[in-house]
Amino acid sequence: MTALDPNLDTLAHNSLAFDQSTGRKQAMDRLALDAIYEVAKTFASAADPIEVVPDILNVLSSFLDLRHGVLALLSEPSDHATPGISNPFRIAATAFARDETDDPNEVLSERVAKVVFRSGVPLISFDLADEFGQDAVPRRLRGEDQTLIAVPLRDPEKTHFVIGLLAAYRGHDSTQPALPEVDVRVLTMVASLLEQALRFRRRIALDRARAQADTRRLVQALKGQAERISTPVSLDGIIGDSPAISGVIEQVKRVANKRTPVLLRGESGTGKELFARAVHSQSNRSKGPFVRVNCAALSETLLESELFGHEKGAFTGATNLKKGRFELADGGTLFLDEIGEISPTFQTKLLRILQEGEFERVGGTRTMKADVRVVAATNRDLEDAVAQGDFRADLYFRICVVPIVLPPLRDRAGDIRPLAQLFLDQFNKSNGTNVRFAPDAFDTICKCKFPGNVRELENCVNRAASLSDGEIVLDNELACRRNACLSADLARLQNGASPIGGLAVGSVVTPSVAPVDTSPEPAVPHPPQAFERGEVNRRKTANTARDELVAAMEEAGWVKAKAARLLGMTPRQISYALQKHGVEVRKI
Repeated sequence: MTALDPNLDTLAHNSLAFDQSTGRKQAMDRLALDAIYEVAKTFASAADPIEVVPDILNVLSSFLDLRHGVLALLSEPSDHATPGISNPFRIAATAFARDETDDPNEVLSERVAKVVFRSGVPLISFDLADEFGQDAVPRRLRGEDQTLIAVPLRDPEKTHFVIGLLAAYRGHDSTQPALPEVDVRVLTMVASLLEQALRFRRRIALDRARAQADTRRLVQALKGQAERISTPVSLDGIIGDSPAISGVIEQVKRVANKRTPVLLRGESGTGKELFARAVHSQSNRSKGPFVRVNCAALSETLLESELFGHEKGAFTGATNLKKGRFELADGGTLFLDEIGEISPTFQTKLLRILQEGEFERVGGTRTMKADVRVVAATNRDLEDAVAQGDFRADLYFRICVVPIVLPPLRDRAGDIRPLAQLFLDQFNKSNGTNVRFAPDAFDTICKCKFPGNVRELENCVNRAASLSDGEIVLDNELACRRNACLSADLARLQNGASPIGGLAVGSVVTPSVAPVDTSPEPAVPHPPQAFERGEVNRRKTANTARDELVAAMEEAGWVKAKAARLLGMTPRQISYALQKHGVEVRKI
């Protein structure tokens, strides 16, 4: 029994070493998961993925001790900022400050980059000087023992083509345990997230460029005509002869007989429902039903019942079978107004019927089909909503097949007079009157910017006709001449400026004729004292401003956990923010 004791000691020692190794790996895996979560959140909210890469590299440094991060992209001939330097790559982002005119070799060796570009596989170098030569070590890292980890970045559309690399260094004296396979896996996942963000950004840019090119082509065609139509163009109640509205009418006529979905875009009051009806009436579905749904006016549950219908007994109050709007619009057109307001959950349900033409009633099991042409409308910036994660990208590409941008009334000033006359004729017909505008009154109306667009113009005409003392509306009887029109202040508010007394209770309203555009005043940063007094809303991310961060730390007695509670953050985010802003923790 005594002879076996050394073997038992060896087994116990090996078992302890195995347990410690497993514990270190589990700790690294947890940190890696946290880091990837922060990286994914940053990319999801970024308008330009490349611009946030320095923040991503700082996250890797904070969580995993992967320092001196670098993003290098293949260069175009025009990318070389310094004459005489012909590196095959350019430095797109770093985790440290550098001069843009510096030689890229001072950040990343050309020999190291070529290995990754040509092989397309990750590279780990435990000793750059020994493997690639002393000059392959960046000057800022010479004299330090560092391990380089570099992974390829592939083209979003051609995955076999390497367009760049993501690299970082781990010091041999790092406080984190060195697990190269974890480092490679994390950097590869970050590169994949960046590739996906670039792919989506490219598709959005191509779609927007295509829409702009179509619009430019229509405008150029209209400008090239030798003769202009002298009388207003009417299409199902659409009045106007300006180039902007004529181009839209031409687009409507061109796409009306196609089955492709149409997305009407424009400000509120530009007549999106009128144009949707025009698309329907000009199509070969004009004899079919035209069904309208205001998506913003219904909750998610009611909207599902309205669009898909419900079976008898599907829920409390469902005493009868009800056909949905898709079923009622079979063979015709369904107009989905304010589609940008539907919830992400319902977007998934809507996507199926748009793709497959199939749906089930609420509470039913039978799959039904509907032959429906969908025309959607929104006044939201859907591209920004997609980038922020509020609107599904696949649904965006499904409904935005033919985008038609409706111009605001201020861009079609020549149409104001015929539109105003149309509304005045409608007023006279419905009220049995014979009111007319004096020439100077018409001139005043045509000078207004009308931030509420056609809807505001109609209200303006009806108000003037209703309050007129006689059958002729004079210029001095208009609301803007009596300081009773808020159009000017509304226009200033929409431009981000403060009202000049128009919307203040009891103040004198300024005239609305041709309101002058004013730019918003630059934001003034809040002083730390305002933060301490609670007068400023505190931010909830690790990008907290330095002054706010220092103020919170001072208020918490430089205790990270207390400061985290004050800011609504986690202690780890506080540590990352302190490191990012270079704030040294004070000892009290």
